[in-house]
Amino acid sequence: MARLANVLEKLGVRRGDRVATFAWNNERHLELYFAIPCMGAVLHTLNLRLPADQLTYIVAHADDHVLFVDPTLLPAIEKLAPQFKSVKHYVVMSDKVPEGTTLKPVYAYEELLANASPDYPWPHLDENEAAAMCYTSGTTGHPKGVVYSHRSIYLHSLGLGLIDSLGIAEHDVFLPVVPMFHVLAWGTPFATVMLGTTIVFPGPHLQPRDLAELIQAEKVTMTAGVPTLWLGLLALLDKERYDLSSLRGLIVGGAAAPQSMIEGFEKKHGLKVIHAWGMTETSPLGTVSRLKSYQELWSDERRFALRAKQGISVPGIEIRAVDESGREIPWDGKAFGELQVRGPWVISSYYHDDRSAESFMDGWFRTGDVVTIDDEGFVQIVDRTKDLVKSGGEWISSQELENVIMAHPKVLEAAVIAVPHPKWQERPLACVVPKPDFKDNLTKAEIYDHLRTRFDKMYLPDDIVFVEALPKTSVGKFDKKVLRAQYKDYQLPEA
Repeated sequence: MARLANVLEKLGVRRGDRVATFAWNNERHLELYFAIPCMGAVLHTLNLRLPADQLTYIVAHADDHVLFVDPTLLPAIEKLAPQFKSVKHYVVMSDKVPEGTTLKPVYAYEELLANASPDYPWPHLDENEAAAMCYTSGTTGHPKGVVYSHRSIYLHSLGLGLIDSLGIAEHDVFLPVVPMFHVLAWGTPFATVMLGTTIVFPGPHLQPRDLAELIQAEKVTMTAGVPTLWLGLLALLDKERYDLSSLRGLIVGGAAAPQSMIEGFEKKHGLKVIHAWGMTETSPLGTVSRLKSYQELWSDERRFALRAKQGISVPGIEIRAVDESGREIPWDGKAFGELQVRGPWVISSYYHDDRSAESFMDGWFRTGDVVTIDDEGFVQIVDRTKDLVKSGGEWISSQELENVIMAHPKVLEAAVIAVPHPKWQERPLACVVPKPDFKDNLTKAEIYDHLRTRFDKMYLPDDIVFVEALPKTSVGKFDKKVLRAQYKDYQLPEA
């Protein structure tokens, strides 16, 4: 790490400068996670899956000075480099500079380290100085920058280690499947190093079979990723045998985990899903769905329904939900309101962004998630404010419909969006991906029969379309803005 700090200094990096990474989950990336902030600069992880215009905006807005890139990702950076006006140096994370690269000036990671001193005079940093930053994925407007201080990262790491939080410990073997560009892999690289946990990196290999083989071979005890990844792994395990008995927890976040998936892992394969919620703006840990001692004695039906909720706030995070008039809603599990949070690892503003003011209310960060909170303190996300279906004065949760549809044994994935309706303003449309074995053997009638066991008629989708695949965002969530654009002129049967 000292050699790397010397390299950064030789490249002209000074205290407070932003240093960008464009890399997979690997050991060199981890070295950068510590060398950059510890020498006083700011680690800036770039999202590999963002479109070119957003990446160009982010690099310019952050004013990145040096960019580290994995060799397999060189083509993407080479295309954009002419637009990266702030970047003064490129470092390829390899033994030698690949022949033919158009990046200039460019260096090889290992060659720089080999010629650097192993001693470095580490500075005394203020705990409130910037240590790292990430950008939101920009679903509306430009992406927004979120800066993490040394203090917030340290406190967040402590929060990840709490036994009733994620409970990461020294004896664990941790596999971060969540990308290291996505909210700093949910802060897990910092927490695992702090706690002495063994880390196993997947690199770019994130297909279900790759993950199953890696967990089996390395005896992984904990892993973390978004639901779409784990849905793929569950489908694989339902067909093929792997010994994943070492796993004591699959952490699921980034989007709501369907109850059917939580049950499927536990009932069929003896694997426990740990359902959590957070955002880029919350570092990201906010809530974890851990059952209280007496709740462990409840029936399977009640326990799994509770574990499908996003859970209770972890120590250090305060929560509330307010209605459209700004009044706090009761914790009765019925009233809807926008979730708001505050705490030592929640942002107080965005980085150089005028949109900060509209994102806060009396010091509380407005998440944009519509939730209920029950009398036990368990949060359940009903929807994003922009994803609710507003039908004739009633609010319909697209997320609740999706979770029930995905509980059908023939369904792999489902997304529900609002489409215009001449009478009711909006009505729900369900886009469904059948499991491979049922591509030609799943009907709308089967899904409607399944939904009628849980919903009244007015909440049912007005139509169901079968698709080969659902569009995903850069972090693996269903990309509903793409679906809404695709079906903006869709004519519903009744309409």
